[in-house]
Amino acid sequence: MNRLTDSTASASLSNMANTRLLLTKMMLNDGGEEELVLRSYEKDGLKMVIFYLMVVLSLGLVLLLIYWKPELECYLKKRRCALYKAEVVMIKDHYGHASVVKVDYIFLDDVSTAEGYNRHVYHDAPVDVDDTTVLVTGDSPTVRYFDFQQIRYIWDAQQYTFRKLEDLSSGTRCATIHDEFPGLSASTQAHKRLLHGLNSIVIEVKSYWRLFIEEVLNPFYIFQVCSIILWAFDEYYYYASCIFLISLISISVSLYETKRQSRTLSDMVGSLETNISVCRGGQEFEEIPNQNLVPGDLIAIPPHGCVMMCDAVLVAGTCIVNESMLTGESVPVTKTPLSHQEDEEVYTPENHKRHTLFAGTHVVQTRYYGQAKVLAVVVRTGFNTAKGELVRAILYPKPLGFKFYQDAMRFILFLAGVASLGMIYSIIIETQMGAYPGKIVLRVLDIITIVVPPALPAAMTVGTVYAQNRLKKAGIFCISPPRINFCGRINTFCFDKTGTLTEDGLDMWGVVPAQNQCFQEPIRKLPELPRSQILVCMATCHSLTLIDGELMGDPLDLIMFNSLNWSLEEPGQDTTKYDTLMPTIVKPSDKDSFMSDEVPFEVGIVRQFTFSSSMQRMSVITRTLGHNHMEIYSKGAPEKIASLCNPDTVPENFQPVLHTYTVQGLRVIALAYRPLEAKVNWHQVQRISRDKVECNLTFLGLLVMQNQLKPETTPVIRTLLEAKLRTVMVTGDMIQTAVSVSRNCGMVHPRDKVVIVNAHPPDKQQTARIEWEYAELPTDIDIVSEQDTDIDSDAGQDSRAALLPPESVVVNASSPLLSPGSESRMTAVKFDCVDNESETEAVAMLPMRGYRTVNVSDEGPRHHLAINGKSFAVITAHFPEMLEKICTKGTVFARMLPEQKCQLIQNLQKLDYIVGMCGDGANDCEALKAAHAGISLSEAEASVAAPFTSRISNIECVVTAMREGRAALVTSFGCFKYMALYSFIQFVSVLILYTFGANLSDFEFLYIDLVITTTIAVLMGYTGPYHKLVRKKPPGSLVKVSNLLSIIMQVLLVGGMQVSAYFYLRSQSWYEEPPPSKDLENVHSWESTVIFLVSSYMYISVAFCFSKGPPFRKPIYTNYPFLISMMFLFGFSTFLLLLPLPEIEHFLEMKELHEKSITFRLYLFGFAVAFAIMSSFMEYMIVDSSMLKPCYKAIKKRGPQNRYKVVENEIKNSDWPPVGQVTFPTTNAIHVSDIHVEMNSQSAIH
Repeated sequence: MNRLTDSTASASLSNMANTRLLLTKMMLNDGGEEELVLRSYEKDGLKMVIFYLMVVLSLGLVLLLIYWKPELECYLKKRRCALYKAEVVMIKDHYGHASVVKVDYIFLDDVSTAEGYNRHVYHDAPVDVDDTTVLVTGDSPTVRYFDFQQIRYIWDAQQYTFRKLEDLSSGTRCATIHDEFPGLSASTQAHKRLLHGLNSIVIEVKSYWRLFIEEVLNPFYIFQVCSIILWAFDEYYYYASCIFLISLISISVSLYETKRQSRTLSDMVGSLETNISVCRGGQEFEEIPNQNLVPGDLIAIPPHGCVMMCDAVLVAGTCIVNESMLTGESVPVTKTPLSHQEDEEVYTPENHKRHTLFAGTHVVQTRYYGQAKVLAVVVRTGFNTAKGELVRAILYPKPLGFKFYQDAMRFILFLAGVASLGMIYSIIIETQMGAYPGKIVLRVLDIITIVVPPALPAAMTVGTVYAQNRLKKAGIFCISPPRINFCGRINTFCFDKTGTLTEDGLDMWGVVPAQNQCFQEPIRKLPELPRSQILVCMATCHSLTLIDGELMGDPLDLIMFNSLNWSLEEPGQDTTKYDTLMPTIVKPSDKDSFMSDEVPFEVGIVRQFTFSSSMQRMSVITRTLGHNHMEIYSKGAPEKIASLCNPDTVPENFQPVLHTYTVQGLRVIALAYRPLEAKVNWHQVQRISRDKVECNLTFLGLLVMQNQLKPETTPVIRTLLEAKLRTVMVTGDMIQTAVSVSRNCGMVHPRDKVVIVNAHPPDKQQTARIEWEYAELPTDIDIVSEQDTDIDSDAGQDSRAALLPPESVVVNASSPLLSPGSESRMTAVKFDCVDNESETEAVAMLPMRGYRTVNVSDEGPRHHLAINGKSFAVITAHFPEMLEKICTKGTVFARMLPEQKCQLIQNLQKLDYIVGMCGDGANDCEALKAAHAGISLSEAEASVAAPFTSRISNIECVVTAMREGRAALVTSFGCFKYMALYSFIQFVSVLILYTFGANLSDFEFLYIDLVITTTIAVLMGYTGPYHKLVRKKPPGSLVKVSNLLSIIMQVLLVGGMQVSAYFYLRSQSWYEEPPPSKDLENVHSWESTVIFLVSSYMYISVAFCFSKGPPFRKPIYTNYPFLISMMFLFGFSTFLLLLPLPEIEHFLEMKELHEKSITFRLYLFGFAVAFAIMSSFMEYMIVDSSMLKPCYKAIKKRGPQNRYKVVENEIKNSDWPPVGQVTFPTTNAIHVSDIHVEMNSQSAIH
């Protein structure tokens, strides 16, 4: 949606058109994260002349500034103009980043042919405009456009705006796809290709030369180049040469890594150039390169599969697709053709994904009618595809906005301010000494290179590089290294349930048949099921297929079918199995057991309505051999199937029975069927709408499966809770099942209470409302029998499932959802099932789960909110003021659609949570991308589904990533503080030496900068992460009081010790003050020697102080390279001080220290030791003192609080949630009795 930012007062169409025509600013994609603000510019001759004069006078500095800040080009070289005349547009995105993009032209010979289905976006002048407008728009076949972040925007001559180039994925009816795209001619395709560009997702792998130029123009290296030039003028040739060599090596390594990562990403998202068959109308097909495809092409999918290069919607035939590249889940998915029953719907890839083949996915197999072809209409190409959108998210990531980096830039500016003070002091002192002006300038500029170290940005990334390598060894791959630091600050982690917290596979528990509105006794051994509709339903209602002789499909379908001991046969070759005359056949493996009058019991699957997450069901139409009619079988979410059934067939106790199973974490699927009329034939079945047959069904019963927790889940959740991290479950499963799993894994403490939030949209009788009610489990059931049942215990799990729920449940209204206990206990239940013929009594044992207690705190029971996707949508629309509290206290979010998962993550981020997300990729891609740190559990080495991809198929990777993130973050802080202290130590040293016209020599600078500082900065981050997560979280800001106190105290100590050493030198009887030097080149002096020796220990001491170990990193002694280097540096510095060799003194241009008494040298060594002791004491005993923590907290409270803490305080100080009440949009809460709504214990199971 585009919104014009200028307004018009005229009501006439002509004046309105002319006014809009003169607009110089507009907004694209209004209201979203892709919101863009456009300003149009054209050349200005006078500005161009002035600009080139500025370039000459500034020696090219202006060009460099434009390279860093592109928007300056528009301000300095161009003038504002109307959008229709724009030569360039300046684009500011949602985050304030500016880009300048050239407006280009496409010349078309036949506009009407080129625009095809999207006629309104091209150059058609409206009829109700004056001559001026017509002249401006023109009739020439020219399309003006610009490309921004791989998306094309074109000029709309009717609306006088730029707009995103549309394709078939927006605003196209399904009927249009069927009727108007029988195949494009070669000329039409060529015209469309001019407009849409090539169908390719190409990540440019830049040449080394181009990478080198871009790297050198980075502000960091520009600063390095200027520093090297400065040192060369100051005759520090050795030092300048070494720094140049180091910079060259650094650039080479950086270029190699950049190109390697770019090539890896290019190989990951790229595809081989292949040909595909396109229809030219009728039965004429032509082989063309995939990159020549355009929206509207009708393509034939190869019989033996291919890798899709575009997004296309199936219009004929069926495909088996592996979508692991996009979703991270390798389960084959069946894609069916777009049906004519959907003709009135507007096609969208999201709503019709069961018909859509997405770019990057692998078509494993195709199926078609006889000798026909599997056909699909191309709807999106290039970067507009689903794969292209994910790749764009990698190439143009959302700014992380990490506070650490923002504070680092502020601190660098502070260092620049300190440097300016030093420059002023240096100018005053050296002017008084009568130094040469040229030398004064060099010395003053040299202070900048000392105070703001060029290696600072590189040193800050060392910890992240080491963490990324360690994560890779642990099977966790990261395609966005800056997000590793975010892992260290996460305070809320969201988990998908199925496949993440619980096992991928399900265990078949049994079937609960229903007959005469009554549930029957459960059947555990499914092969013993009698021949009945419920057996046929389980044997046919699935999407399984044979691929290379192996049965493949959804894991739930596989378990259901395999439990029956039936076989599946598909006639013909794999690619021709979709012949309606020879349907897929299912039959019992033991044929002798299923014979009826010598006619084998075989069922053919005539038509399949695939599973849809929005519809929450799938169905098949079948025909049993020997029958004269067909039948439809459906399975899906119990609530949805029950709503499609004849109410007279649904058991009266459906809800309490369902609740009894789901509340114990069991996966429940409802089954139903209906016989079709005998007159319905094969051809009618292929055209019939699923809505016409999925109605008035007969309820058959419940299919119950066990979904066990992964063994690693509970320990990991316990670890996170003990570390005071919030855990949230976000799942598509039923709310009762999700609540049960949350208790099993420890997210919800046994003593805590769960409040289910039921929000209802407005209807004819009432406005929107929220009902707050406790979730409860029957725990006070009378034991009426001790009949033993066959219960298979799960190895390693104390969570056996219920056998049979009661007809009438006696509920203790005050009991929590699940009673705590250390052991499983069995409770017998009784229910009566009465029909016209007999009375049946069945008794079963309900095992109540035992839960392991997680001792998080000694606080009393807490409230956790549980909400489903439907209620979440209602609250978002009608109770937005309630959303913050829901997100703050919510622990279970069930029945959430993929987009709702993403919305939840974004709402948590608005509350200032640092959010992590872990899922198996299937429905979690959007949420994984939106989270600060998204981890996809996938066997792939890396996918575009998430910033992190873990080969570890359980949530242990979450703890690993967070431990590494904390270590990396603390390392970054330590390196930054060390580099800051390194700058201040050298700054104090040179200011003292400048006072006497002295300075350090070339090789003294080299020893400090190269041997000491570089070695320490590189090895400091090698320390591994601590073995456990602790409650304390690493700091997220450099301006934290403790950090500032540490740096200030260390700087004062540095200054005090260096000044003390200097005064001790002056107290020596043999000391003579050097004569003033106008060239400021007095490097061979006692001042420089003493300051150099004493300060060399300081660099080592502060490195030790800032290399803290637990609780975020291992102890320093575990970092052997760092420890060895520290010992070597300390030993060599001591050797220089206590046992100096004349040759080394001469090399470093030191004074003849070996000629002085050992006492003098020992005193200097004492200064170094005293500094080390005092520095460590201040860092560990004062800065980290528990006595100062109250002060830190008091100062912190004065600052702005995170939003979620404010919301938590509001909840704490109020009686919320209002359990037992109903909330309306216009009132806070109304008691149930006031509105005559009965809220009793039974309502908890609705």
